[in-house]
Amino acid sequence: MPMLDKLSEIINRYDEINRLMADPQVSIDYTRIQTLAKEQSSIKPLMELSQEYLKVVREIEEIDTILRDESDQELSSMARDEHVQLSSRQTSIEEELRLALIPKDPNDKKNVIIEVRAGTGGDEAGLFAADLFRLYSRYAQRQGWKLEVIDAHETGLGAIKEITFQIKGGGAYSRLKHESGGHRVQRIPITESGGRIHTSAATVAVLPEAEEIDIAIRSEDLKIDVFRASGHGGQNVQKVETAVRITHLPTNIVATCQDETSQLKNREKAMSVLRSRVLAQEVERRQAELSETRRNQIGSGDRSDRVRTYNFPQSRVTDHRSNVSNFNLDQVLDGDIDEFIDAMIDLEQTKLLRAATK
Repeated sequence: MPMLDKLSEIINRYDEINRLMADPQVSIDYTRIQTLAKEQSSIKPLMELSQEYLKVVREIEEIDTILRDESDQELSSMARDEHVQLSSRQTSIEEELRLALIPKDPNDKKNVIIEVRAGTGGDEAGLFAADLFRLYSRYAQRQGWKLEVIDAHETGLGAIKEITFQIKGGGAYSRLKHESGGHRVQRIPITESGGRIHTSAATVAVLPEAEEIDIAIRSEDLKIDVFRASGHGGQNVQKVETAVRITHLPTNIVATCQDETSQLKNREKAMSVLRSRVLAQEVERRQAELSETRRNQIGSGDRSDRVRTYNFPQSRVTDHRSNVSNFNLDQVLDGDIDEFIDAMIDLEQTKLLRAATK
C-alpha cells in the first residue's frame, strides 16, 4: 500500500538520521549536526505515529488470520471484539496522519523581520504605515513577544516612510507570515476639507529570521559602511559613527541598522536582516521554478497580492483572501487580528491538504 510505504520511509529516515548523528565524521560538522537535529525533531512525532499505525495494522492482520482459522466460538468472539477496537484505533490514527502529513513550513517556529512601507497616497499612506506598525506592536504585546526596531524613516507628523523591525517569540512566523502583501485604507484625510474619502496603501513584508545554518554568506561578498545615525530631517543624532549599512554584492541587497548606540549591535541586527532578505530572494527563486500547477495549488506568496482593506467610515476590516470581515476597526488596529490569522491558517491547510491528496 502506498500509505504504508510512505510511513516506512519516515521511520527509515528517522533511523538514518540517528545513525548519521552517531557517525564520528558527521559529528565534527557542527552545521550538519544542527541541520540533522532540526529534521529529527520535526519528524519525530510523525515517526512515532507511523510506528503505532503499522503496529495496529499488523495486529489486525493477525486477528484476521485467527478469525479465518479459529473454530473456538468463545475465542473467535474475543477476537472480533478486539478487531472492532483496533479498527476504530486505525481510523483514528489515519485521521491524525492525514493532518500530520500536510507539509509543514520549516520556518514556522522562527522569529520574524517585518518591513512596512508607505505606498500610494502621500502623507496619508505614511500615517497608515504608522498605524500598521502600531497594530503589529500591539499584537506582539498581546502574544508576549519582544519587538525591536532595526531601521526607521519617519516623515514627521507621526508618518512613516518605511520601518524595519524584528519580533522575537515562539511561532511568530507561523502567526504573521500571511500578513505579507498590500494593505489599503479608506478614510477622510486630516487635510481633506471637502470630506472626501481617499484610498491609500502600504505594503508589508514578513520574513523568517534566517540563521547562519540557513544560508551561507561569505565575508568577501559583503561591503560594510558605517556612518552617523540620523534623526528627523537628516540631522545627525550621534557624534560617533554607529550606524551600519551592509551590502551583499552578489545580489545587491542592502540592510541598514541605526537604532542601537553600539556599532556592534547595529552590525548584528543589520546582518540578521540581510540574511533574511537573501534567503527570501532564494526562496522566491525556487518557487519561480515550480510548475504553474504547483504554484496554483500552494499559492505564489507574492507580496503584491492584496491582503486587507481598512474602511474607516464603515469601521470595517476585510481580508480579501479568506473573505473574513470585522466591524470593529479600532480593536483590529489595536492588535486584535487573531480572527484573520486563524482564517488564513485554515485556508492554507486546506490548500495544502488538497495538493497532498492529488
